[in-house]
Amino acid sequence: MHSLTLPAMSRKRYLATLGKFLLFLAIVLTFSPLIGPTRIDLLKALAGTGAFADNVDANILFVARLPRELLAAVTGAALAVAGCVFQALLRNDLAAPITLGVASGAAFGAVLAIALGGTFSVFGFSAVTLGAFFGAVSAVSLVLGLSRARHGEMPTAFMLLAGVTVNFFFAALVMLVHYLSDFVQSYRIVRWLMGGLDITDYQTVLSICPAVFLGIGALMYFARDLNLISAGASTAMSRGVDVARVQKLSLIAASLITGAVVAVSGPIGFVGLVVPHIVRLMVGSDQRLLIPASMLFGAAFLVLCDTVARTVIAPTEIPVGVITSTLGGPFFLWLLTRQR
Repeated sequence: MHSLTLPAMSRKRYLATLGKFLLFLAIVLTFSPLIGPTRIDLLKALAGTGAFADNVDANILFVARLPRELLAAVTGAALAVAGCVFQALLRNDLAAPITLGVASGAAFGAVLAIALGGTFSVFGFSAVTLGAFFGAVSAVSLVLGLSRARHGEMPTAFMLLAGVTVNFFFAALVMLVHYLSDFVQSYRIVRWLMGGLDITDYQTVLSICPAVFLGIGALMYFARDLNLISAGASTAMSRGVDVARVQKLSLIAASLITGAVVAVSGPIGFVGLVVPHIVRLMVGSDQRLLIPASMLFGAAFLVLCDTVARTVIAPTEIPVGVITSTLGGPFFLWLLTRQR
């Protein structure tokens, strides 16, 4: 297996580029929690004047806003990396976490849990969250089961067709369950399908971090092999890459990090499609740089979108999934026009 070791001449550029993205994320994470319909006194919040329970500024910052921003960062990072990897594996610019049915599988699991009125929890995970995660696992299992390796590789065209089919299948089941639900269940279903980060705590964020960052670490380990696979399976095999193995493991890792965050935040669209393209225009197509840069930029992008979602028509909040599509679509079109 190839390592992530970079040539000496490119290491300086690698660190400098990632440093810029990291600085941007740090600035976003620092100032976004301070923005909101209620102004807070940062010094008072940090100093903890009086008892914490009576410190309104500290409660707004550390209880209401900061865990939400952290969840947005983890979710944005996971979706951006997954989109980046799917585009490399399938050699398709339109590939995204939704392409292989992962998001729709998670949606079906969550919708089914809502319709059945599941109220139990396991290790702090609600029935809806567990249903969404197992739905995502079911979707990727179907795609992998249908996509058998042939001639040393998993056929990308067949994987894409299988993913689209699984996506439509689960989407149809979501509509069926939604149609059969009562008014209260229907409202909860529609609200979950819009995606949101409004109900969270530090425990929720910490619970998904191990799966997300282990998955991202595995994908970064495969970065050089993904470079070769994106250039063509025959080229990768001629360089000694076990194409089928790398495809399968990368697909599983990307799907699991998607399932982990979608289970908590709902299906937030467009991040996995637009962020890799934006970053690719800035840093190029080398997966060794593209994956970590997409992770950092995706985190900052979703934090900014969530800040807009909770402030633009305050005190009412807009589901962050609406904001990502509304802001991301025109911006992406502008980038494409500028690049052309």
